[in-house]
Amino acid sequence: MSDEEMAGIESRIAPPDLTCPRCKNLLPSGLGELVCSMCKAEVKVEHEITRKKWREEKVSCPECSKVLVCGVDQRPTNLQCAACKSHFVLKPHRPKIEVSCPSCERKLRMNKKPGKREIQCPACQVEFRISF
Repeated sequence: MSDEEMAGIESRIAPPDLTCPRCKNLLPSGLGELVCSMCKAEVKVEHEITRKKWREEKVSCPECSKVLVCGVDQRPTNLQCAACKSHFVLKPHRPKIEVSCPSCERKLRMNKKPGKREIQCPACQVEFRISF
């Protein structure tokens, strides 16, 4: 069974937001060897507090709802429930951010990804650019 077909749940723990030491833009979320999406710099990111929280994170099995301790310090990771033996993927947390439309000031919520994005406000149809 491929990762796309396997049941999955999202972790509740995200690593800290960090900026690229070269261009000062937001780095992709994660730990380990990361590549800045703006300047392509390779950055090694370690955060032992996040790794410890990941190991101790409690998740519910998507099949039987039994609470499990993850025990693994990386995301994504494949897990197997000890009770029902089902396999599932614990996916990385995708942080959200709220931005305001510069025209109508409506609050828009979106996934926080590094780089520049073109946004069209669903309320007033004004297009604007944001960068992280």
